[in-house]
Amino acid sequence: MALTSDMGAAGIPGGADETPSAPPGRPPRRVPMLALISPAKAMAADVDTLAPASLPQFLPQAETLLAALRAMDPVSLRRLWQCSEAVAQVSLRQLEAADLRRRLTPAVLAYRGIQYQYMAPGVMEAGQLACLQERLRILSGLYGVLRPFDGVTPYRLEMQARLAVGGCRNLYEFWGGRLADALAAETDCLLDLASEEYSRAVRPHLPPSVRWVRCVFGERRDGRIVEKGTLCKMARGRMVRFLADRGAEAPEDLRGFCELGYRYESSLSSETRLVFCKGGT
Repeated sequence: MALTSDMGAAGIPGGADETPSAPPGRPPRRVPMLALISPAKAMAADVDTLAPASLPQFLPQAETLLAALRAMDPVSLRRLWQCSEAVAQVSLRQLEAADLRRRLTPAVLAYRGIQYQYMAPGVMEAGQLACLQERLRILSGLYGVLRPFDGVTPYRLEMQARLAVGGCRNLYEFWGGRLADALAAETDCLLDLASEEYSRAVRPHLPPSVRWVRCVFGERRDGRIVEKGTLCKMARGRMVRFLADRGAEAPEDLRGFCELGYRYESSLSSETRLVFCKGGT
């Protein structure tokens, strides 16, 4: 079922003209497991399909980072972004137009990369979307951590960008332990479906009580498991959809994943790693 403007995100009714609420002040409800994914460089605004359910938790920090970007000249920004002139021009227009509080798009619909295409949230049922809202978090260089229906605007800022702000040399220092603390307040188990660039913004800061399980999607080659970037993105997107379809509450619930030619490999997996191989048994 395709998304329409009269559907509520995760059970929250409303159209795209409604203003999202501020981040809640009360402690978040704990869930058995949260899946973590990376954002995508490709983004698009869609203010007509569904209204965001809320504003991001770390909006004040995002405003600080946005101000730092706007204080930079175009040459420095392109160097920071490490992109072509054409991409830089698009990103500059996005930066100029960015409003973190108005005309926002739900994060899970704003990102348009390969992982999100294979997740296909735009054709999910309401129950699947509700599961995503509860059990999926998107890591972001600008926003820190996002719920799927937090409202965002198109931007370009990777977590590994060397943006010096607030006395910090880069974004890893800027975010510090805040993202890990926020996630640990919600769950005792994190399923890592993110790239290493984003995982390292969380994993080193977690308390020992939080279980960290990484999903590996690879192929056997010379006795090793080799991961390929594009195929991994595709598999991560399908795994998120698999999680939403089944309402998975623990990493063990995902062992039945068998899409895109991947199969669970019990002999290679452990308490901290789920391995899926092409042609696995």
